Amino acid sequence: GFAALDAALPGGGWPCRGLVEILTPGPGHGELRLWAPLVATLSQHESARWCALVSPPFEPYLPAWQSRGVRPERLLVTRGAQGAWAIEHCLLSGACALVFGWVALATMRELRRFALAAEKGAALGVLIRPLRAAQAHSAAVLRIALTAITGGLRVQLLKGRGVTPLTIEVAA
Repeated sequence: GFAALDAALPGGGWPCRGLVEILTPGPGHGELRLWAPLVATLSQHESARWCALVSPPFEPYLPAWQSRGVRPERLLVTRGAQGAWAIEHCLLSGACALVFGWVALATMRELRRFALAAEKGAALGVLIRPLRAAQAHSAAVLRIALTAITGGLRVQLLKGRGVTPLTIEVAA
């Protein structure tokens, strides 16, 4: 949905499956605006699978999702103390095409479990983590840092299969 970003990503856009990490300075820095075009596309299919939001820091505002073309009846929101368990099981289930999970701390073992679950469930897992996680190892197929700027987002491609590290600004 963002031409400059799509051009920089292998295959011309987000991966279809696997684990992606979005590193932000904190919640609410535009991490979901970046994904709205994909969520809209996935939710429009007649046989659409769920797009899950696991432990989001804020209540999803459905009119905003609808204004971006998302069918809200295809969004699944889960909350609770077992966020890692919910992420893994949503990814494994085959019922979800896309799973967003807000995870402050994750071990390499958990990241590998999420990556394997995404592959097994033919899903895309998107973990939103703090910027400090950039110093740790990751099992993600793509890792980006995201910062809100006036009029859009600054996206830093940090790591990924076939990705050249660079910074892109998108209007979102």
